[in-house]
Amino acid sequence: QVQLVESGGGLVQAGGSLRLSCAASGRTFSVAGMGWFRQAPGKEREFVAGLTWDAGGTWYKESVKGRFTISRDIAKNTLYLQMNSLKPEDTAVYYCAAHSSSGLITTLLNDFEYWGQGTQVTVSS
Repeated sequence: QVQLVESGGGLVQAGGSLRLSCAASGRTFSVAGMGWFRQAPGKEREFVAGLTWDAGGTWYKESVKGRFTISRDIAKNTLYLQMNSLKPEDTAVYYCAAHSSSGLITTLLNDFEYWGQGTQVTVSS
C-alpha cells in the first residue's frame, strides 16, 4: 500500500500562486507514476497534471499549461504542483494520486490505485 497526504491548499486571490505538496509513504518503491486531479463542486473529478516517477516526464490539462508545473523530489518521496496565475475557475479540491504501472502515461482516474484525501484550493476574483 501507498499512503498519500496532500498539503498546501488555501485561499488566494486571482493571479496569485500556491504550491501543493503530496508526501508518499509505505511501498513507495512500487510507484511508477503520479498525478494531480481536481474536483469542483457539482463537477466530476478531472485530470490536471501527470508525471512518470523515474524519468520525470510530464503532461498537463490544456487549460493549465504554462501556469501549473508538476515536479517531484525523489529523495523526499514528494510530489509538487506549483500553480501560478490562478483563476477563479481553478477553485476545487485537489487530489494527489499514484499508480504502479511502469511506463504508463495516462489522464484516467481509474488507472490510479492510490489517492490522497484532498486539499481545498479557493481562488477569489
